[in-house]
Amino acid sequence: MHFSQQFITLVILTTLIGSYFIDNIAGFLNLGNLNQPLPKEFKDHYNPQKYAESQSYLKANTKFGFITSSFDLAVILVFWFSGGFQLIDSYIRSFNFNSIVSGLFFIGILLVSKLFISLPFSVYSTFVIEEKFGFNKTTPMLFFTDLIKSIALSAVLGGLLLSIILGFLEFGGRFAWIMCWGVSTIFLIVVQYIVPTWIMPLFNKFTPLDEGPLKEAILNYAKSIDFKLSNIFVMDGSKRSSKSNAFFTGFGKNRRIVLFDTLIKEQTIEELVLILAHEMGHFKKKHIIKRMVSGIFQMGFIFFLISIFISNEGLFHAFFMKEVSIYAGLIFFGMLYSPIDLFLSIIFQISSRKDEYDADRFAAKTVKDSRPLISALKKLAAHNLSNLTPHPFYVFLNYSHPPVLERINALKSLFSHASVAAIIFCFI
Repeated sequence: MHFSQQFITLVILTTLIGSYFIDNIAGFLNLGNLNQPLPKEFKDHYNPQKYAESQSYLKANTKFGFITSSFDLAVILVFWFSGGFQLIDSYIRSFNFNSIVSGLFFIGILLVSKLFISLPFSVYSTFVIEEKFGFNKTTPMLFFTDLIKSIALSAVLGGLLLSIILGFLEFGGRFAWIMCWGVSTIFLIVVQYIVPTWIMPLFNKFTPLDEGPLKEAILNYAKSIDFKLSNIFVMDGSKRSSKSNAFFTGFGKNRRIVLFDTLIKEQTIEELVLILAHEMGHFKKKHIIKRMVSGIFQMGFIFFLISIFISNEGLFHAFFMKEVSIYAGLIFFGMLYSPIDLFLSIIFQISSRKDEYDADRFAAKTVKDSRPLISALKKLAAHNLSNLTPHPFYVFLNYSHPPVLERINALKSLFSHASVAAIIFCFI
């Protein structure tokens, strides 16, 4: 399948610039929604000063996001149209490496350059914005230690996978995309097993939850829904941020429930049980498996498209490249794929928000009470300075979870409907 240089350039430019304007329009619509009064549901958790602080936090992040996205777009366009890709390729080819080593260097140089260009923005976000609003607990030493560990992990794991993919695409023939799909699927599954026990402990300390009323309540709930659980850990999230969270990770014997230490300080035992009931609900409703299977099929679709476009001369001419190569084709295809990726991400966001409602319902129904989860959501929103009135268009584009007020209303209606049904049944 052949596409002209002009067509490919137009598609990528339209996507880059179009996405930039759509994202920023959504952001400014979101700011416009801040003129709404404090929702009555939160009057017990927000005073006027706290509510104003949450709005200021959103304004600071939105304006900073506009600056970073503008800078990123400018860098990409200048680098592209000044022949930056060809310059790097010519430099690497001067060493006469084989195609796989050349590919590792080409992609590695681009990724490291992107990392260091974005580093000042990451530093500002952490040590200025997050610090100003009382969230940041990260020290400069911890920040740069995390950075070094992330680079090392990406180089080892990412470099290994990339080497195999480059080898298959270079020498695998017409079925290379299937080989790439297979090895990437295996890699994804293996990573799910090793992340909880090998990778995450490199960044945080995970301590088994102490014996006591909280652990007993969690285990009793897990037993009541036939959820096999032996690993409940507390993560020292407070060493980086005062924000609170909880999550479920891993599979099989390596699966674990993780509570941030900041979360335990803020919530009651009942609320914590409902938060974890929500996380277990994702597992019981097979949301995690569904997301993984969807991701695997998406990978297959991507590799199939790569097999079609990877050597398209128009793709390389669009980026002013003199020679066709598998490794450069991967980067260029990623940019060409952006419109499809944008569409699929919106679909996945919609599905994710549906799953969150589903997990909320599961938690409330299995405990037979939605009030602790509602209370927990309110506390989390207030503690994390969440936006209580996001614009629907911004939610549509960016939210993997429904807005907190919508989740609360859905939980309240869950039992109010049941109560109405019970009253009608009594009259019948």
